[in-house]
Amino acid sequence: MQQTSIEAPKSPSLKEAFWYWLKLGFISFGGPAGQIAIMHHDLVENKRWISEKRFLHALNYCMVLPGPEAQQLATYIGWLMHRTWGGVIAGGLFVLPSLLILMLLSYVYMRFGDLPSVAGVLYGIKPAVVAIVLFAAYRIGSRALKNRALWAIAAVSFIAITVFKVPFPLIVLTAAIVGFLVNRYQPALFESNSGHQATQTNYGKAIIDDDTPTPGHAKFNLKTFIKFIAVGVGIWLAAMLLLVLCYGWDATFTQMGWFFTKAALLTFGGAYAVLPYVYQGAVVHYSWLTPAQMMDGLALGETTPGPLIMVVAFVGFVGGWTHNIVQDPLLSAMMAACIVTFFTFLPSFIFIFVGAPFIESTQNNLKFTAPLTAITAAVVGVIASLAVFFAMHIFWPSGMTFNEIFADIDWIALVATLVAGFALFKFKLNMIKLIGAFALFGLAHHLAI
Repeated sequence: MQQTSIEAPKSPSLKEAFWYWLKLGFISFGGPAGQIAIMHHDLVENKRWISEKRFLHALNYCMVLPGPEAQQLATYIGWLMHRTWGGVIAGGLFVLPSLLILMLLSYVYMRFGDLPSVAGVLYGIKPAVVAIVLFAAYRIGSRALKNRALWAIAAVSFIAITVFKVPFPLIVLTAAIVGFLVNRYQPALFESNSGHQATQTNYGKAIIDDDTPTPGHAKFNLKTFIKFIAVGVGIWLAAMLLLVLCYGWDATFTQMGWFFTKAALLTFGGAYAVLPYVYQGAVVHYSWLTPAQMMDGLALGETTPGPLIMVVAFVGFVGGWTHNIVQDPLLSAMMAACIVTFFTFLPSFIFIFVGAPFIESTQNNLKFTAPLTAITAAVVGVIASLAVFFAMHIFWPSGMTFNEIFADIDWIALVATLVAGFALFKFKLNMIKLIGAFALFGLAHHLAI
């Protein structure tokens, strides 16, 4: 292979890195796969801040963590290049633009969502959401379900959450236990080569190249390890204590902080995997929003940059608006959205700052452990259940009765979902284009009736 450049580029200053991470926060559409592809194109191929091997080494670690892997990868690279503040800036700016845009869209939704034209747009988007969730289950399943044992785990998790309403955390815990036991007695069942591997392409010498020594701040140090754990837990405790002192433990703000802390620790498999848990808590248990609003929020989340898990900001915004905690719906909604975002992403920063020095010390590709393999398989069943849940509410908006199952169905919504699914599975249509096309369809449908 011919090398494109002998010399590595000049190392960027923290200010230069700041402007890049800010730009990334506004253009990071396409879900985790698209976001990781953008970072690879920018940081590995063009800017050559980091070599492909080191980039994928970091990605493999982020893939086994709970939380949004693309945001964690940005945090990891920012930390590797510019220490702790570099990681905070990279990870924070990956989220901040999405939060601001989503709060604006959420305000428009809550303020004008009842207008017929807006309702028409949402009517068109919802069938596309069903297809998008099914496609997510397919994408994860095609990588994760490599044998009958993993298919069985996925099927059992689907039945457990759909039919028996088993809580999502219990499904995750059970899958982890099954994975541990299978690995102990039948390890061949979970053997996989799913780690990301570097290609043979040489993009030229990078600032952090394959043979670049690990920076001093990135080497494991027990004192630093303990400090980051203490600081991370201390920030979480201080924030929770402030909410308890100001509003009480049972208040909406406090319960949002506690609930989304738990959700942040359960997001194995990406945002789609944790959405059923968010639904069970935010819709069923706390009644922060309705099932229809939850689906609308997912549709809005698909149209904004940043990680899809940012849909939780919509959940917080709507919950704060409807509960009106501080006697001002807009202020209450904005505070709730910020609280939810803070508690959802804080664990991701802690995982990187605490665990990344271990990863840098290994310099070997990581593989999924057997429990994580089983959890990923269970996640496929959970995501499929989410698609069924959405479909039930969209195809039968007035409720489904088995004796009039075909009379009650919304045939337009059903056909629209089939068309959206065909566009995704056959042509791999971009999510933003799909949402935009079906928004126009919904508006045209509203104008025609």
